[in-house]
Amino acid sequence: MLDKTWFKVLVAVILISLLIFLLAKIDFIFDPLWATIGAVGVPIIGAGILFYVTRPIMYFLEQYKFPRLLAILTVYLILILIGFIISKFIAPIAQEQFSRLIDNLPKMMESAQDFIVYWQTNQSLLPAQVTETINPDNIMENIEKYSESVTTAIINFISYLVSFVIALVLVPFFLFFMLKDGEKLVPFIRQYLNKRVGDSFTRLASSVDHTLQAFIQGQLIVSFFVGVLLFIGYAIISLQYSLTLALFGMVTNVIPFVGPFLAVIPAILVALFQDPIMAVYVAIIMLVAQQIESNLISPNVMGKALSIHPLTIITIILAAGSIAGFLGILFAIPVYAVFKTIVHHLYQEWLASKEKQYTE
Repeated sequence: MLDKTWFKVLVAVILISLLIFLLAKIDFIFDPLWATIGAVGVPIIGAGILFYVTRPIMYFLEQYKFPRLLAILTVYLILILIGFIISKFIAPIAQEQFSRLIDNLPKMMESAQDFIVYWQTNQSLLPAQVTETINPDNIMENIEKYSESVTTAIINFISYLVSFVIALVLVPFFLFFMLKDGEKLVPFIRQYLNKRVGDSFTRLASSVDHTLQAFIQGQLIVSFFVGVLLFIGYAIISLQYSLTLALFGMVTNVIPFVGPFLAVIPAILVALFQDPIMAVYVAIIMLVAQQIESNLISPNVMGKALSIHPLTIITIILAAGSIAGFLGILFAIPVYAVFKTIVHHLYQEWLASKEKQYTE
């Protein structure tokens, strides 16, 4: 029985479960470690994203005999130029539209209350519990009830935002050394491994690098084009706050599969208050943009490097969201893609070793 595969798997599962249990009991050892990782996580992740975005530019410049340091300096100048264009021409318009949207929120809330009151007085289909829940007086009572917790949440958010901004200051420094010495990491680790393991590690590192590059570059390019398509569509139908809503759609589209549904919600709400028929136009615009993205842009940008079934994506996002909140939703898919790449590589290595044993 000791040689049976199922017995070995059972023992491995028991040992892993025991290890997880023991680690959970000694969390006081790992809390400082997680705090340290969290402190450097933001600049590393931010620099890593910029690394995969700007590395092709650096390689392109090096093809034209640019020294590495000059190529990195050129990349920084390009980033500064992009930041200047955004702050000079796009940010003021988006800020003005966002300010008008905030100013009009009370009027929208008042209109929504009037609609709820009118609907309640002219319908008898909903149960009494539902009618009581959406009663405007109860809504305001709940808002006052939870205002204290909301204030606490805002204070915590501000403290996290300050820490986040401070961490962002370190991103350019991390990015510089990633661009300058990123290629030295794999050879540095490989020198401590034997030839067989070193070759396997090199192939694995290349696969993981390709997966991250495909996801980060592809997702950003796809989100950019979706944002442009949404802005064009919103501008054609003269939707209010079109630039702000398109930028929101561009940002949320970074979240695979779920992002487009999040992007369309505020646009439809704004359209309903502007003209109810425009909500239909907004839905059509989002549908057309997603069809163009899924059938034309994504296949040419990302290819099949991240061939993950939509049901798998939904399951992963729901699980990650319940465990780690918004950050879990944001990073669940790339983490899963890397994990899938590692498992596939180990499986291929196992098959190769089995085939080698068989031929010998």
